[in-house]
Amino acid sequence: MTMLRRPTPALFFFALVVFAAAGLLAQSAADDYLTWDAGRAHAIGDATYERGRVGGYFDTRLLKTERSYNYKLAATWLTPEVIRATARLEQLRPRLSAEQTRALVAAAEAAGDTVVMVEIDPREGSGVIPNDWAAFLQPAGSKDISRAVSGVNTPKLRDVPALLGVRRRNYDYDRFWVVFPLKDVSGEPLISLDGDIELVVRIYDKEGRVRWHVPDFIRQRLAARAPAK
Repeated sequence: MTMLRRPTPALFFFALVVFAAAGLLAQSAADDYLTWDAGRAHAIGDATYERGRVGGYFDTRLLKTERSYNYKLAATWLTPEVIRATARLEQLRPRLSAEQTRALVAAAEAAGDTVVMVEIDPREGSGVIPNDWAAFLQPAGSKDISRAVSGVNTPKLRDVPALLGVRRRNYDYDRFWVVFPLKDVSGEPLISLDGDIELVVRIYDKEGRVRWHVPDFIRQRLAARAPAK
């Protein structure tokens, strides 16, 4: 009969060291953004800023004088990396601690699946943005309306520092923080492993679009979560 050997204290100690080292490496990778300089943080935070227009360049107002011809549109997709870049710049200004900066990131990521900061500037007309404007997120180029998810305008997010983005505010634009789910109504993931993603903004009967290439680190996360075939 073969006797099983009881693990020695030295073996337990070795295992503890290995687990501790693995934990430290994971924490180090997660905290990499705390080492970014201001230039790198700004470049990363600015990478998802896109501009567009709601309505055509040559739209005219005709009889509806209370409406603008069209609307300038800008949008920043507040991805995990953009959130960390914004938090890092916030850390550098008043010299926040690492723990305070991690708290900024945690507060931003608690807002929802994903957040887009939408900026709208009416062109002439009344300069008023109607309350019933709408924003949708969908796979880029999709014609299937069931694949589009509606966003929720969430004004309180303007008080979350890591969701303010890295750009200096342009006061010609009104800012809105829109929270989107990352699954459609059927439960399918909104972001595929090989496609881009698109924001659609509708004001009255006019639409504008901006498009993002999905960052590699998000694709890698999706691939890691995908069930094996």
